Amino acid sequence: MLRSAALRVLAGVAAPAVLVLSGCGASEPQGVNTDPDQVDAVETPELGACRVLTPEDVVAASNATETVRCGQEHTAETYAIGEMPDALDTAAYDAPEVSDYAYRTCATKFEAFLGADESLAMRTIVSWAWFRPSEEAWAEGARWYRCDVVGGGAESTSYVPLPGSAKGLLLGRPDDRWMVCADGEVVAGSPKVPCTEPHQWRAVTTIKVGEDEEAYPGDRVVEVTTRDFCSDSVGAWLNYPVDFEYAYTYFHEAEWDAGNRRSVCWARTPD
Repeated sequence: MLRSAALRVLAGVAAPAVLVLSGCGASEPQGVNTDPDQVDAVETPELGACRVLTPEDVVAASNATETVRCGQEHTAETYAIGEMPDALDTAAYDAPEVSDYAYRTCATKFEAFLGADESLAMRTIVSWAWFRPSEEAWAEGARWYRCDVVGGGAESTSYVPLPGSAKGLLLGRPDDRWMVCADGEVVAGSPKVPCTEPHQWRAVTTIKVGEDEEAYPGDRVVEVTTRDFCSDSVGAWLNYPVDFEYAYTYFHEAEWDAGNRRSVCWARTPD
């Protein structure tokens, strides 16, 4: 038997670990404490470099924040770099196909780097951002991308420090400090915090609501599919109590078009 509160709907709320995409336009400066050599760099960035990034940094298209030793406190680590395909040589700086390529590439490499499957990657407190060359470097022919794991998600107001390397961070049974919980009466709008901090909700499972090649089925279908699955899934996760509360987050067409196919189920639990 479910209390009425169990049916809280969190339509359109960004789910945990939603993949962070860099902005579409140039931003000056390219982060705090910028390295002049990086600002208009044509060369591909350094793999494994660490930086102290903020949520404000990751909304910019480009970033030239100076690197720090990974043994020092840092909030970001570059886990993937590379050159975009030849087909994008003539693409505009802010062309959708540029973002689409980076999204697919960084998302896949993010899971592999952390040692997570798609479901686990959506329930971690960490997420990722991607950066492209500056507009000047782009005009000179630079077509590199840089994917950074960062210590927070889309709703974070600040980032937590990462370990010396985040490689394999979610292998095995991940530590609760890397899993996402929500501290509030409802998930919507509540601060998303590591599960080692006081919280009311925990992201416990996800559901894949469509295949890659499928057209968006509409908000109602996605919501009902998510709701029904989360009701059963959270009940099972809680070991079928008589009375429990659950919530769910799902995405709309814009996120579907960007490649997301998963909704997230939340259990009300302080544990």
